[in-house]
Amino acid sequence: MASFRTLDDIEVSGKTVLVRLDLNVPMKDGEVTDASRIERSVPTVKELLAKNAKVVVLAHFGRPKGKREASMSLRPLARPLGVALGVEVAFAEDCVGDVARRAVDALRPGQVLLLENLRFHAGEEKNDPAFADQLAALGDIYVDDAFSAAHRAHASITGVAERLPAVAGRLMQAEVEALTRVLEHPDRPVAAVIGGAKISTKLELLGNLIERVDLLILGGGMANTFLLAQGTPIGKSLCEKEMADTAREIMAKAEAGNCKLLLPIDARIASEFEEGAPSKVVVVELVPDDAMILDVGPGSVETFNGRIANCRTLVWNGPLGAFEVPPFDSGTREVAKHVAELTRTGKLMSVAGGGDTLAALAQAGVLDDLSYVSTAGGAFLEWLEGKELPGVAVLRKD
Repeated sequence: MASFRTLDDIEVSGKTVLVRLDLNVPMKDGEVTDASRIERSVPTVKELLAKNAKVVVLAHFGRPKGKREASMSLRPLARPLGVALGVEVAFAEDCVGDVARRAVDALRPGQVLLLENLRFHAGEEKNDPAFADQLAALGDIYVDDAFSAAHRAHASITGVAERLPAVAGRLMQAEVEALTRVLEHPDRPVAAVIGGAKISTKLELLGNLIERVDLLILGGGMANTFLLAQGTPIGKSLCEKEMADTAREIMAKAEAGNCKLLLPIDARIASEFEEGAPSKVVVVELVPDDAMILDVGPGSVETFNGRIANCRTLVWNGPLGAFEVPPFDSGTREVAKHVAELTRTGKLMSVAGGGDTLAALAQAGVLDDLSYVSTAGGAFLEWLEGKELPGVAVLRKD
C-alpha cells in the first residue's frame, strides 16, 4: 500500500489520536450479538496504545438522522470494546462541544475514550465544515480504520482527514491491499463468483469485473435472469424479466472481452420455498413451470470448482442459492469448501465480502480459511465496481 499513508508514517507518543472505527454491530436487548467488527478494530487501537497515544474513538451506529436516539447510543459498546482491548474505555455523552472537550482533556497516554454517535449530529452525513472543524479540534492526528464507511464522504471520514495529518489504520490498510491485489495486480487467471438476487443492483459491478477477470461465475436469483435471457425455462423462479436485454448485453461483452461467463447447468428446484420442502435436481432446460430454482445443482458445482481450480485469484460476492434454508445451501457450501481448500494449500488468493456472503461462508465453516474476508458492505461493492472511495482517496500520499 505504498501510495497510502499508514500508521508507519506517523509518530503518536503523547498525541491525541482520533480513530474512526466501524462499531455498527448487531445488538439485541443492549448486548452485542456479533463482535467481529469490534475485534477487527483491536490491532490498530492496541498499536496506538502501545506507542503511548491517547486514543479517541469516533463511530456511528444505525441511522438516527441527525437526532439523538437513546436506542442508538454508543454507550453500550464501551464495555465490549474495552473487553476486546483489555483496557477500560471511557465514554463521552457527545462527540463535539464542551462534553467531548472535557472528556478528551482528561485522557492520559495509553487510555481510550469512546465518543457518542456521530450521526446524532446532522453535520456528520452532510460533511458540514463546521462539524468537521469541531471534530478535528479534538485531536492531533486522524486514523481511519473504517473501510466499511470509506464510500461515504462524511465529516468523520473525509472532513477530519482534510484537517489533520491522516493515515490508514491496520484494518483499512489490509482491506485496500487485499482488494488492490485481486483487482489491480492479480496473479492470473482471475475468477469472480457473483451471486445474490438481482442484476439491477450489480450492473456496475458486473461491467467492471468483465474487464478485469478471466472467469465470471454467476449464481443465485441473478443467474435466473441470464438463463431466461438465453431462452432457458426457469418456471416461477425469482427473476428480473425486464433485465433480460441487459443480461444479453453483459454476456456479449464478456465474450468480446475474452471473459468466460459460467451459468448453472443444473439446479435444485422445489415448488415451495421453505425448509424441508420436497426438492430435486434437474438440468436447467427441464425446470417445470410450477417449480422454482433455489440452488445450483451438483453438476454446476463440479463445473465451477473445476474452473476455479485453474485460477490463481478469486473474488466472491453473493451466495449461489437460497443458503438460509436447507437443502438449498448445498451449492454455496460445496464451492466455498473448495475455495477454502485451494486457499489453504496456497493455490489461490481469495477475497470475499458482503453481508450474505459472510453469513454463507460462516455457515459453511470456512470464514477463516479465505485469504481475506471483508466486513464492509457498500464500500466493498463500490470498490469492485471500480469506483474511487472518498475515504481512501483522502489518505493518498501527495
